[in-house]
Amino acid sequence: MMKKATRRAFMKGTGGAGTLFAMGGMAPHFLVGTAEAVSKGKAAEEKGKGDHVLVVVQLSGGNDGLNTVVPVGDDVYHKNRFITRIRKESAIKIDDYHGFHPSLDGFGKLLDDGRLAVLQGVGYPNPNRSHFVSMDIWHSARPGASRRTTGWLGRYVDGTSGRRGKRNDVAGIHLGDSRQPLALAGTKVQTPSIQSLEGFKLHTSGDGKLKKAMETGAKVNRAGGSDLLTFMQRSTASAMGSSERIQEALKDYEPAVKYPNSRLGDQLKTVAQLIEAGMTTRIYYLTHGGFDTHANQAQTHAALLKQLGDAVSAFCFDMKKRGHDKRVALMSFSEFGRRVKENASRGTDHGAAAPLFMAGGAVKKGLIGKHPSMTDLDQGDLKFHTDFRKVYATVLDEWLGYDSRKVLGGGFGKVKVFA
Repeated sequence: MMKKATRRAFMKGTGGAGTLFAMGGMAPHFLVGTAEAVSKGKAAEEKGKGDHVLVVVQLSGGNDGLNTVVPVGDDVYHKNRFITRIRKESAIKIDDYHGFHPSLDGFGKLLDDGRLAVLQGVGYPNPNRSHFVSMDIWHSARPGASRRTTGWLGRYVDGTSGRRGKRNDVAGIHLGDSRQPLALAGTKVQTPSIQSLEGFKLHTSGDGKLKKAMETGAKVNRAGGSDLLTFMQRSTASAMGSSERIQEALKDYEPAVKYPNSRLGDQLKTVAQLIEAGMTTRIYYLTHGGFDTHANQAQTHAALLKQLGDAVSAFCFDMKKRGHDKRVALMSFSEFGRRVKENASRGTDHGAAAPLFMAGGAVKKGLIGKHPSMTDLDQGDLKFHTDFRKVYATVLDEWLGYDSRKVLGGGFGKVKVFA
């Protein structure tokens, strides 16, 4: 009888609908359990410490790798590109053979500061030139599978779901308004997708009913209340504290550098806010789209690369100035590159191998691997020499500290990407 009465008292004290969450009738999952993790004192105490963080920026549409890391010293490149080619004198010099697209000034600054690794010739056997199939292959890390239902990061999150201890922040977050990537799909843990942090605010009635109910709940718990009531009391208290602290972090946060006025810039600024606030989330996933440049490529590609370079550069230098750059690494990839020869529409068509980028204070600076041959081609496309699963294995084993074989289903070796 006692338990029923106190449960009624608790529910009555809350006023039923007196507590509303901005996203519906319950707290956003990633807020629950973060009361300790987001406290200002804890964040200040542990600034620059903690587990490694991986930020993934997906370049959707098939980025033209040849016009991103340009073989400006190769005559074959210039003979196959006329309207779309990047001249040697306008490229941002890496060495006598390679240069960045002139819009990638941000990447040039990161390279000069020792915070950018360029992995060349990345791909997989028997490349598929369909956007959807190739992206699924990258997401699942299972090129030969007939059916792909889970992603490499989703399987990692599943495998670490019981190892997070008291600090119960969600392991991964997809930031964006598009469909959640297959890369984050798991079988045990659901990864949330959010558009912005401002919408995640806990609204309570101003008459103090919720606070009073929480105090009542605490007394019931001490008196041996029901498991359900205990769960409700603790979860609600945690969500309240987390919401308040995250909103406080948003209000007080001032970037150490100026972020570009772009969607990607805003998203990476949000990731920086969460990291600075003390969140223990280890995976952040973002998408930068528009790279399917079959026609009139030059202007569109230049704008997309500028947004990428400026946003990634701002994020990395923000992390550096805030003392997080040794534990935050950013990886950027696309589902495939483009063909060596430009098409008749002043653009480029679907290709195969392309560069992959890793940025942050812990990466090995510079070019990793040789540029693929411009003459030994696969149906007009560059041949890969570094399997992307080798990169994933390195990230899982050396950065996230998890056995890559459990995620990838086998051993793929390593790439020397971390300093």
